[in-house]
Amino acid sequence: MSRWAWAAALCLLAACQRDAPAPPADAYDPAAGADARRIEADLRFLADDLLEGRETGTRGYDLAALYVAQRLRAIGLRPAGDDGSYFQRVPLLRAQRVDGGGSLVVRRPAATVALTYREQFLPQLDFDRAQARIAAPAVFVGHAVHAPELDYDDFAGLELRGKIAVLLHGAPARFDIDRRAFYSSMREKFAALAARGAVGAVIVSTEDEEKRQPWARGAQNWARPGMRLRDADGRAIDTFPQLQVIANVSAAAAPLLLDAGGRNAQQVFRDAREGSLRGYDLPGTLELSSLTRIAPAQSRNVVALRPGADPALAREHVLFSAHLDHVGIGAPVRGDAIYNGALDNALGVAILLEAAQQLARAPSPPQRSLLFLAVTGEEKGLLGAQWYARHPSVAAGSIVANVNMDMPVLLTPTRDAIPVGVEHSSLQATLERAAGEVGLRLSPDPNPEESIFIRSDQYAFIRAGIPAVYLTGGIQARDAGADGRAVLGEFLRERYHQPGDDASQPIQYADAARLARLNARIGQLIADDPQRPRWNRGDFFGERFARPASAGARAAAP
Repeated sequence: MSRWAWAAALCLLAACQRDAPAPPADAYDPAAGADARRIEADLRFLADDLLEGRETGTRGYDLAALYVAQRLRAIGLRPAGDDGSYFQRVPLLRAQRVDGGGSLVVRRPAATVALTYREQFLPQLDFDRAQARIAAPAVFVGHAVHAPELDYDDFAGLELRGKIAVLLHGAPARFDIDRRAFYSSMREKFAALAARGAVGAVIVSTEDEEKRQPWARGAQNWARPGMRLRDADGRAIDTFPQLQVIANVSAAAAPLLLDAGGRNAQQVFRDAREGSLRGYDLPGTLELSSLTRIAPAQSRNVVALRPGADPALAREHVLFSAHLDHVGIGAPVRGDAIYNGALDNALGVAILLEAAQQLARAPSPPQRSLLFLAVTGEEKGLLGAQWYARHPSVAAGSIVANVNMDMPVLLTPTRDAIPVGVEHSSLQATLERAAGEVGLRLSPDPNPEESIFIRSDQYAFIRAGIPAVYLTGGIQARDAGADGRAVLGEFLRERYHQPGDDASQPIQYADAARLARLNARIGQLIADDPQRPRWNRGDFFGERFARPASAGARAAAP
């Protein structure tokens, strides 16, 4: 090599040394504990591009389920699924929009306006019919909430029979957190509309909602399929076929529907913030149509058992859960179309696996039996959890508690964990004791207005009467100058349900290992307590969904 070539090489080397790149995302940490390494290894596989975002019903999800089953086998847990396997079959219907296969037309005496597909509206997926069209008068019904115990009725003075309901998400801000969460559920809204004879629905986004979740971000994935559970006759479960077409409308297009009779969209949005919404009849008619491709599909939950040591208590079960699915492949963002779901919820599953290993090898075997459940279809509407709650692989009524793990956002070192919904049952004392033993603080839900207590898999078990808690990462930063709440907010704005939720993020695996120890300790304490967890007296969810006091004892009896 000539002197000039050597000189050029040395200059290039010097430049590389001056501008040394950051360590690669998969850099090995020699100081990490074995538990943190196991969690990291599991996450890196589950969030790898190979699995293509683990969407329910895809090859990527099936690979993830097979991986989790083999990890549970290696830990030494028994299969607790169908036919002596680690898998429980979940029958589904898959629906997908046809591009341009839907319409929303506002007909009024002064003008007729057709909204633009994707830009201004999208029909919701229809699991009951491939094609539908309706034309009917419309009524604005506020949040579509009837809460008699709070003397609140959005439907007072309004006639819905044979009409299309126009409504907003959410529930009145004056409601307590529990009732706001319950009445914000679209299941409850649609049930109320169907019971009153409505034939369709249009859900209008508000400006405040779109500041958190822009319309364009969601609309760009218009082609993403949805799913519902399928019964033995091939029909969809938990749908409302009386509502023949349901559509969503952007905040920008809201005036086309709501500006009428001296009312306007801006006033409606303001009234929603101030808690003074009032319904009103809308002039003219709305015409709605939808076109959907519907086909049967199937996915599977992964479930394993650690038998209890006590001859009597072993007939009862503590259920750990975490959803294994994510949202798959979608619209590219900066050239990346794979929505890996590292925090949502590969990390939650990895923590569940680590807790399972610790409990399988605990020096003092738990007295009750333990179930470990990685569910499918959470992102499609808690489907795998709903199926398991209705078709448990153990005796009905024998599940005494559910501890669910979902989307622990561990991107800066923290001192705490957040047990969402713990205040509803005797599980609160158990979690406080476990957290003290592990050395963690417990923080309240930082965003109660988001109603996340009804938005993850624990809600399927709550509806079955089972006391439950949703455990996730904390926000109290350990490092001076760090802001855990701001880190969480930035993740939710920029990477939640986006391709950026991948393994390149600065995931705190030591914190994840500590969360796994907390999860394991909670399970051990519940399993060893002679008393089953119970709902607090007068609790809203307990009173609405609790099983009869003797049901669990009868189911657990030999």
